[in-house]
Amino acid sequence: MIKSEMGNLYQAFGLSILSEYVLKELTPLPQSEGQSADVVIETGNLEEEWAQSAEPNRYFFIKEKCCLFEIPKVAIYKIEGGNRITVSPYEGAKEDQLRLYLLGTCMGAILMQRKVLPLHGSAIAINGKAYAIVGDSGAGKSTLASAFLKRGYQLLSDDVIPVTLTEDFVPMVTPAYPQQKLWLESLNQFGMESANLRPIIDRETKFAVPVAAQFANQPMPLAGIVELVKIEGDQVEIKEIQKLERFHKLFYHTYRNFIITRSGLTDWHFAISAKMANKMDFYQVGRPVTQFTAHQLTDMILEKFLKEEKAV
Repeated sequence: MIKSEMGNLYQAFGLSILSEYVLKELTPLPQSEGQSADVVIETGNLEEEWAQSAEPNRYFFIKEKCCLFEIPKVAIYKIEGGNRITVSPYEGAKEDQLRLYLLGTCMGAILMQRKVLPLHGSAIAINGKAYAIVGDSGAGKSTLASAFLKRGYQLLSDDVIPVTLTEDFVPMVTPAYPQQKLWLESLNQFGMESANLRPIIDRETKFAVPVAAQFANQPMPLAGIVELVKIEGDQVEIKEIQKLERFHKLFYHTYRNFIITRSGLTDWHFAISAKMANKMDFYQVGRPVTQFTAHQLTDMILEKFLKEEKAV
């Protein structure tokens, strides 16, 4: 815990976060004098350190317990010790852009430094259990998660999914924060109006969608993972991912997985993957690129997982 007198106090990813920046996406916490926090976000000048550390044409400098990266025209960020993020904004950088990387790459690095596995995807709560939807950017993870919310289920996380293990090696998903990111096309398919929603970045057609009323705020055991992939043809597909292939999938879908090796975390990542691999159902779901299939996929996944649940 770090003591600090400045900033705004929030809860996200199972952590208390004290920030110089207003993080409107996060849940505020009551403040008191001499308060402590798990993570502190502050402003500092990192230009000289970046100039000394950076390699030509590389945007990241990573070593054990330290990650330094630059987003041109936005900021230089430094994440260290699993408990501190320093932001060095460039002139003219917009707050939406600064927050985008604070809540994405920075928090992913913080979690890894704290040996919490960050999966890249959305996590939903079904009957007291967590299910993760992972996939490449643009696969439709948030859209599929939104289809589950339309059925009355709850969201645990969107984009970065924090996973830990209990003493009995049960993987647990910790809630992140109550917001989704959805493209305009998905909003239209769900009959949702974009007029009152905030674009993630100015003039972009991806919007921040608050889901406080359908946010699960308690950790839940991770009972299943769905890898969402785009396919040709017009039929949805589902197949089980076998045991050994699960190791590759868990590495591939770790958020910012290039941090793992360069941070000296390869052994940790292999160990947590090994303990997780046989503890859950793991499927690959193919969605046709030619049509909107989120509702059909939701039916298929619910049938598969709820049938598995009854069998147990």
